[in-house]
Amino acid sequence: NPKRALAALREMTMRFSSEFAIRTFVADHPKLTFQTLARWTRDPNAHVRRLVSEGSRPRLPWGKRLDALVADPSPTLPLLEALRDDPSEYVRRSVANHLNDIAKDHPDRFADILEAWLVDASAERRRLLSHASRTLVKAGNSRVLRAFGLHRELEGTATFRTSPKKVVFEGNLSLKVDLASTSKEPQKLVIDYVVHHVRQNGSRSPKVFKGWTLTLAPGERRTLERVHAFRPITTRRYYSGLHSVELRINGCPAGSTDFELRVPSDGESR
Repeated sequence: NPKRALAALREMTMRFSSEFAIRTFVADHPKLTFQTLARWTRDPNAHVRRLVSEGSRPRLPWGKRLDALVADPSPTLPLLEALRDDPSEYVRRSVANHLNDIAKDHPDRFADILEAWLVDASAERRRLLSHASRTLVKAGNSRVLRAFGLHRELEGTATFRTSPKKVVFEGNLSLKVDLASTSKEPQKLVIDYVVHHVRQNGSRSPKVFKGWTLTLAPGERRTLERVHAFRPITTRRYYSGLHSVELRINGCPAGSTDFELRVPSDGESR
């Protein structure tokens, strides 16, 4: 009885969570479920309103993937629009993560939403949209960067260095960026770096990491430093070889450098 089940899930989510359980109803009873979710966008309980967004995310981590919504997110867009200015940050954060799911599969569709929602946006909505844009900002998507005024190349110079030249696995790589502005205006900069990891077959796999977000004053010089740690993680296997690191400023390449990573074999001294 899906109608009674959805009512039960509403009660449950106020006490722990129903975001995984409701996904079967989204997939198997979409008409009823989306009618129910639309009504829940006006629920007085923030946990229920969050369930609307979180339970219908196309790519909810550790949850059943909703392939129909991965292919076409249209059914959830009215729900997100109804919740975008929700008084609860808990709800708005879920909307941001839902939008980020959509951005991974439909970057142009996301950019359309972003450009429309930024018009007369409150500070809270801008924060939501900034968080929702994180994947495409890291990817250097030109429309998304332009929407936030981050599309211009650096006016000035950027010197990028890393050390040491040889890193033994579970060691650290130090990154240093020296910026010098030649602009007469302040510059908004998003600075990320891409580590091109060596694969087992010798090819390279790029991974973007967040660096710094800042405003560089006219004529300002600034030094940025960060440590990148190489540690065991479940989502990546490291291999010995010549790696590279690329600096990106507002999505534009701004320098690169190489270093050698050595991954000792089992039983070998580090």
